[in-house]
Amino acid sequence: MATGEPKAKKIKLEEKEKEKEKEKEISQNALFGMGNPLLDICAVVDKDFLDKYGLKPNDQILAEDKHKEMFEEMVKKFKVEYHAGGATQNSVKVAQWMIQKPHKVATFFGCIGKDRFGEILKEKAEESHVDAHYYEQSEEPTGTCAACITGDNRSLVANLAAANCYKKDKHLDLEENWKLVEKAKVYYIAGFFLTVSLESILKVAKHASENNKIFSLNLSAPFICQAFKESLMKVMPYVDILFSNETEAATFAREQGFETKDIEEIAKKAQNLPKVNKKRQRIVVFTQGKEGTVMTKGDKVETFPVIETDQSEIVDTNGAGDAFVGGFLSELVQDKSLEQCIRAGHYAANVIIRHAGCTFPEKPDFH
Repeated sequence: MATGEPKAKKIKLEEKEKEKEKEKEISQNALFGMGNPLLDICAVVDKDFLDKYGLKPNDQILAEDKHKEMFEEMVKKFKVEYHAGGATQNSVKVAQWMIQKPHKVATFFGCIGKDRFGEILKEKAEESHVDAHYYEQSEEPTGTCAACITGDNRSLVANLAAANCYKKDKHLDLEENWKLVEKAKVYYIAGFFLTVSLESILKVAKHASENNKIFSLNLSAPFICQAFKESLMKVMPYVDILFSNETEAATFAREQGFETKDIEEIAKKAQNLPKVNKKRQRIVVFTQGKEGTVMTKGDKVETFPVIETDQSEIVDTNGAGDAFVGGFLSELVQDKSLEQCIRAGHYAANVIIRHAGCTFPEKPDFH
């Protein structure tokens, strides 16, 4: 047996060397995310519960007055799990997990309350080695998101609360914070943040565009494409990479008068919308659940099959979209090819759907 030992040691050393090389290549704070930090309250519920609160099985909405009691009822009636959430925060957390080292490659900005839930979010961010800088205020409590799971559907109801209080002048504009923005080379913001601070998004988007860095945005939800269409289209000229799922893409196409339901056509039309930084052609990436992911590349539109998964292994599809983006960004920030970015996105999403909430094992196994 002894003869095998030096070989094992050599492999271990090689792995350590590889890690060191990688740490040199990726700088801390290279990936910047800004969005709504929410504490996810996840539970498997029943159809009666959805009907009672007028929820569709697969949707994402903002909480209204009629949903106020829902959060309490969920905690009382079902077995709930708490996870650090919010779309952008999930994505940068997954990106950091995929990269592993160095820590704090991902930066995150958002607003929380000075309360227990806020403390949990801070702890979770630290555990995941994300460099989170929260704007903390005491007027509103930390935001929550109810994830009501039935089968492999999830209905999300977000009560933004503190997340809605993010202020450009109180946080983003501060010198020590803006320095972190300047350090980044890839930026990602979920469309959900359009409901909070358009001026913050535009400041970051313009910085990226003027410095030929990569700014990416997610359509996030049908209501963003509808009720926040005006804000969305103010940001669109700065978008280098547009992410969306098939439902949001269809809504976006309708709202934009694209007059097509063909997903590849929609991708082409979205790619050709006006753009400020002409040095980068816009890339459009549409996920379609278990169907292939569609991506524009130059004048072509390509479809990439996802990893086959046995239905019995799927625990929770909530977070799959966020995880896909996280995986994609983890390779993008390392200047890898777009095909590699998609592979990493598919890998991360495939891991996430086997776990409850947007959670994952200690280390990725992506090659």
